Amino acid sequence: MRRRYSLARMILAGVVALGLTPLIAAAAPQTQIAFSSNRDGNWDIYVINTDGARQMRKLTDNPFAEWDPSWSPDGKHIAFVSSEIRDPVAGGHWEIYVMDADGNNRRKLTDDSFAAGYPSWSPDGQRIAFVSSEVWNIVQGNWQICVMDADGGNKRNLSSNHVNDSGPSWSPDGRRIAFHSSRGGIGSRDSYVMDADGSNQRNLTQSPFSDDSDPSWSPNGERIAFVALKDGSARDIYVMDADGSNQRNRTKNPLGDWAPSWSPDGKRIAFVSERDGNREIYTINADGRRDARRLTDNPHDDMDPVWFDPAFAVEVAPFAVAPVGKKFTMWGQLKRVDR
Repeated sequence: MRRRYSLARMILAGVVALGLTPLIAAAAPQTQIAFSSNRDGNWDIYVINTDGARQMRKLTDNPFAEWDPSWSPDGKHIAFVSSEIRDPVAGGHWEIYVMDADGNNRRKLTDDSFAAGYPSWSPDGQRIAFVSSEVWNIVQGNWQICVMDADGGNKRNLSSNHVNDSGPSWSPDGRRIAFHSSRGGIGSRDSYVMDADGSNQRNLTQSPFSDDSDPSWSPNGERIAFVALKDGSARDIYVMDADGSNQRNRTKNPLGDWAPSWSPDGKRIAFVSERDGNREIYTINADGRRDARRLTDNPHDDMDPVWFDPAFAVEVAPFAVAPVGKKFTMWGQLKRVDR
């Protein structure tokens, strides 16, 4: 009799577990990609789940162009660029803002006579690397890699170079920053790396007849994805070792790919491509062994993909955003959230 009762309990427990499984799966945090799009007639920041449902949310909605999102390591905030005009390509005064991950509580981090763009959050969440121009319009000015505290204070120039440096990407250990520079001459760019304090700058790609840009560090710090235009062909996504060696083409597409961004598990790379007639976001296996998969599908342009996976979130010290020119103290400890 007791055995029969135990068997009944096991069957009931199994039925309950099967019934709860869809609910648990539905409630599980999803891997997301933030990106910018002009699908509603203006450049705004969106977030899309990378699962089959591909649920999408619009985070910004105002008359100004907004683009270049960057997740904080804990996924609670997104830094981005906002312009005083509707089209970022035409110029305008670029400034860096931060908002909560749901689009609320937006705050301006930069506010001076120079334009600022391309924010990249440090792995510990305490600093943001960005590009600053010597004039109000970053399209026309001299771009430099700078860094500031996450509250917008303590800005300082890292690259200090007379030609354009752009596209900062932090190494996972926070000790180095990869970037691209045109210091090799007009019409030529290479991917560089420097220590986080701006010292020890060195050329990684060293390609005199190539345009190498948009470096993006892999989560384990061993590889860097970048964009290369070699021998006059279309731009492709390449991957190299962190010292610049062993460069491999991962996309081999005749219509142009750029803006690589690694998934937090290091298995995939998101990027932008025009292979279907307009700019869409795609993903590809980091080893290049599978065809690219299209994530967005819209007749307008989708750009600037950047990943966040809650399973790899990092808890960072809380910070308060100060009025420009003032600095608040940051406190707390850094720890990796248990997976």
